[in-house]
Amino acid sequence: MEKFSILLVDDVSENIYSLKMMIEDSFDVNIFSALSAQDGMEILMKENIDLILTDVQMPEIDGFEFVEYLKNIEKTKNIPVIFITGIYDKDEYKTKGYNLGAVEYITKPIHDVLLNSKLKVYIDIFERRKQDEQQIAEKEKVLIHQSKMATMGEMIGVIAHQLKQPLNVLSLYCNDVKDSYYYNEIDDKFIEDFSKNTKEQIKFLSETIDDFRNFFNPDKQKRIFEVKHAVDTSLKLLGNQLEVNKIKLNLEVCDEKVFGIETELEQVILNIINNSIDAFKEQEIKNKEINITILSKQSYTVLILEDNAGGVKIENLEKLFDPYYTTKSTGTGTGLYMVKLVIKNSFHGDLKINNSDKGLRYIIALPQKNLEENEPVK
Repeated sequence: MEKFSILLVDDVSENIYSLKMMIEDSFDVNIFSALSAQDGMEILMKENIDLILTDVQMPEIDGFEFVEYLKNIEKTKNIPVIFITGIYDKDEYKTKGYNLGAVEYITKPIHDVLLNSKLKVYIDIFERRKQDEQQIAEKEKVLIHQSKMATMGEMIGVIAHQLKQPLNVLSLYCNDVKDSYYYNEIDDKFIEDFSKNTKEQIKFLSETIDDFRNFFNPDKQKRIFEVKHAVDTSLKLLGNQLEVNKIKLNLEVCDEKVFGIETELEQVILNIINNSIDAFKEQEIKNKEINITILSKQSYTVLILEDNAGGVKIENLEKLFDPYYTTKSTGTGTGLYMVKLVIKNSFHGDLKINNSDKGLRYIIALPQKNLEENEPVK
């Protein structure tokens, strides 16, 4: 587990040394030290500090000014501060320190028992928070795995649909050869047509297998890619389902780029479209439509997917992202939870869902800020 980190700030090196010895005798923590407020700020910008122990009386910038400065910086404003002083122990100075955001005052000479009791409080809070974060991370890991397994199950069904059609065609070709041989109808043109048509079906089978193999490839690197390409690949994978369910697609797309793992965005698109397909079936929608739009807005690439399956009740909209929550008669309830995590954690983007006039609208905002720094050098 990550260690608790303390920053000691004092312009007297002997004070830092003795304080460091007292802390190390009782706790296994990371200790950083600075002989001035300026040096302390440099450390705070580079390291993740959990607690600051600072002297008050220091040259150039004293402890009060140091803490006041920290409270105006996003990274440091919430770090607890303990003042250590031998001079500024009057109530008026303590009040000033507390008003600036200090959490404790320790007067010199420092008693190790008192110091340890105060430090233990913050270290215990830190360890409990880290344990909670680890438990949440483990829970998310399980949910993502379950969602991926559910997606894989759905995709295997898609594979079966995709492969069934060319296999049926090849079976018909074989029967045709048998019948043509029986009736003595095999000639050069028949052989040429048979060869051409068979190769086309085999090529389609091969491309379909390659598409699914790439989709499940675990060895993926983040890179710049076109959102349109991810949409096209997803629609190709779902081609048979869209055709069988007679779903009309309305595309309004442009060549906007984002930085991330393309197959993860494809998985997001597949989950959303599969949700729409399920909704079409449950609501028995006759004229099924899915609108897909890609546009650029400020510093974001925005992907919008919208169906006409009737939407959901307003009170259930926010629940759609909850793990294990589902409006389907059958379903795991992990799909949209996983989608939200991928957009947030992998792309640092945002996903919103709202009801449109006819159904659900999914709005995915993906930041463009990483594009220039990850653009390959030409």
